[in-house]
Amino acid sequence: MKNNDVYILEDRGLLYLNGEDVKEFLQNIITNNIEKVTDKMSCFAALLSPQGKYLYDFIIIKHKSGYFLDCEKQNIDELYKQLNLYKLRSKVEILNLSNEFLVAGLSKEKFLSMDHSKDIQGFTIKFREDSIFLDPRSKELGARLIINLEKLHLSLKKLELKISNTEDYYNLSHNLGIPQIDTKNLQNKIFGIECNFEELNCIDFKKGCYVGQENTARIKLKEKLKKRLFAIKILEGKINAEEITYEDKEIGKLLINNQNPFALIKFQSENFNFEDNLKCGEAKIKVIKPKWLKLS
Repeated sequence: MKNNDVYILEDRGLLYLNGEDVKEFLQNIITNNIEKVTDKMSCFAALLSPQGKYLYDFIIIKHKSGYFLDCEKQNIDELYKQLNLYKLRSKVEILNLSNEFLVAGLSKEKFLSMDHSKDIQGFTIKFREDSIFLDPRSKELGARLIINLEKLHLSLKKLELKISNTEDYYNLSHNLGIPQIDTKNLQNKIFGIECNFEELNCIDFKKGCYVGQENTARIKLKEKLKKRLFAIKILEGKINAEEITYEDKEIGKLLINNQNPFALIKFQSENFNFEDNLKCGEAKIKVIKPKWLKLS
């Protein structure tokens, strides 16, 4: 990322949750601790199935008396319905504000050049009424800006930001092992903890109960994490299958098949090594090990 580049993330949407019971409501269902979210801190969180399987992930940002949920736009209607199912009689209002606000990405260096910023994941500052925060998943992914559409061009001018190719941003996210496109393909196919959610600051193991907590805690405590989601690099050929093999032995399954593919890999298998070239159908591929992932 260049210092003054900004990436307009049109595939991201924003829900706004507000109301007397909103903090307790979110605390009871999400993987992270809502107490972490303040005017100066944002956090990454997920909503899992009761079995601990992945459903949705999002970044939570404090906004006025409520919270923004920055999530993939193609999932936003389903997430809206799911949250309303859990709401029951809670005094919570849920609004889809994707037509009023948008999400943009910018460099870590640009963020740190701003007044009152700090080099802390999730650290949040205000520009006028808009939130700017260092990505809570990885600082290498830069910062994010939640901006009112009516003030978009004026704000970008004031911040001296130049709109750049969004593809560059998602290529960076892919190399960092953080999926943001077509995450619907992960739903109910992978445990949340297999998405590297612990390493990406998405799970608080001390917060108590939430949806899917029991299985998530069991996998961690019993050290049963045998598979993880990894970014895949295509070395040659075209992916035309889901099964990933090494010397004809299956070691993984392709889950996201787009320009930036991801696969669930049996990383503890004796047949797997990050240095090996693997096969996925007719394609020769390699698993990308993100720098932030520490494996014993």
